[in-house]
Amino acid sequence: MTTVIKQEDLITSIADALQFISYYHPLDFIQAVHKAYEKEENPAAKDAMAQILINSRMCAQGHRPICQDTGIVTVFVNVGMQVQFETDMPLDDVINEGVRQAYLHPDNVLRASVLADPDGARKNTGDNTPAVINYKMVPGDKVDIHVAAKGGGSEAKSKFAMLNPSDSVVDWILKVVPTMGAGWCPPGMLGIGIGGTAEKAMLIAKEALLDPIDIQELQEKGAENRAEELRLELYEKVNALGIGAQGLGGLTTVLDVKVKDFPSHAANKAVAVIPNCAATRHAHFTLDGSGPSLQTPPSLEDWPEITREANENTLKVDLDNITKEDVLGWKPGDTLLLSGKLLTGRDAAHKRMVDMISKGEELPVDLRGRFIYYVGPVDPVREEVVGPAGPTTATRMDKFTRTMLEETGLLGMVGKAERGDAAIEAIKDNKAVYLMAVGGSAYLVSKAIVGAKVVGFADLGMEAIYEFEVKDMPVTVAVDTQGESVHKTGPQIWKAKIEESILNIQ
Repeated sequence: MTTVIKQEDLITSIADALQFISYYHPLDFIQAVHKAYEKEENPAAKDAMAQILINSRMCAQGHRPICQDTGIVTVFVNVGMQVQFETDMPLDDVINEGVRQAYLHPDNVLRASVLADPDGARKNTGDNTPAVINYKMVPGDKVDIHVAAKGGGSEAKSKFAMLNPSDSVVDWILKVVPTMGAGWCPPGMLGIGIGGTAEKAMLIAKEALLDPIDIQELQEKGAENRAEELRLELYEKVNALGIGAQGLGGLTTVLDVKVKDFPSHAANKAVAVIPNCAATRHAHFTLDGSGPSLQTPPSLEDWPEITREANENTLKVDLDNITKEDVLGWKPGDTLLLSGKLLTGRDAAHKRMVDMISKGEELPVDLRGRFIYYVGPVDPVREEVVGPAGPTTATRMDKFTRTMLEETGLLGMVGKAERGDAAIEAIKDNKAVYLMAVGGSAYLVSKAIVGAKVVGFADLGMEAIYEFEVKDMPVTVAVDTQGESVHKTGPQIWKAKIEESILNIQ
């Protein structure tokens, strides 16, 4: 018997799922982060996970995005062969209408991050469409759908290689994971696809990230096939790298490792690894012709009650009266609370400013002695002065850093994850500093922003230059005026500690 799926039921179900995952973490993820938090021994990494857990609970309560990067939508659609769609529109258009409605929802506006003409005009589509949609025709009379919203920071760290058949997958992954830095916001998951062709390996790696976190259950029962053997081995060995939460060094880098494989050509061994970040977002639903399939809200009792521990070394910083001398004593790992006026700017704003500097044009704002925050906030709703406003990956601004420091008098920067060698050298040469905010805690960070106004490049939308008024915004010193980086020293220290602990156990 044929099942008829109405156009509006599919649209409503897609929109509902995307709104749901914007503010509800999967419970298995929250439970895994909480376990990692409880066992973490590095105070900086433990505090980062505390912020992630507090932010998650706040988002579940306030129905606002977990991360300001509300992702590019990926949809996996399994269509039963006895299904008929009641629509005159192409199925892609129906799904994209669901995406459009979700991202333009007036009570919880989501950030539009999708740009058309990616190597040309890079014009924002305005509603986060189109989604990346994958179809399968399968037996049955239902439509089974997974939706995910993948942040650009974690997606940017995806890796692929065509290995020789005799090459070690484990060796390759242990080589590439440290090169991924912290821009994917660990702790998260690694999805690994092995076999098939290049595009198939990437696809099954992405699909693997939809599976629930169950590494502890696998450890208890033991591996039954090669994919499960790889999961267990890589879970232990990746965590032994000591990268830790937000790359600060620590005991937990991955909460789980997922592996899917597919038959391959005898001459090839395609391998892909795709990380999921601390803003893990995915949902599943089934349409059977009876109406839309809506998500069931979890209970807030399922979220742990976490409070951040006061650090006796926390320094309160007045951004409106800070001097170059003040920052000289800051050391990597120091915790700061920023108050005062903080400028924002990311990729498009930096490129435009550097172009203006090269032409001798005056910038819209004086950066001398100021701090700039790498962020593209979500639009505010109701009484908010700004929507969720967590940091974006700082390395994207590395190529602009020397010019910005030397030509504008900029004193410091705030962003997510590590800086590259060129940026670190520029920071050292100019006695500037780089501070790190926790990726995956965007709503929590936004609560420290008590005022916001656009002061430059209004046409860039979320990439415009804002001036935020902040009150006790939590950050960590990541690169000091001497060029020492906590993202280099932290993982080195904790890798050594983990190795020593393993040796002592043996």
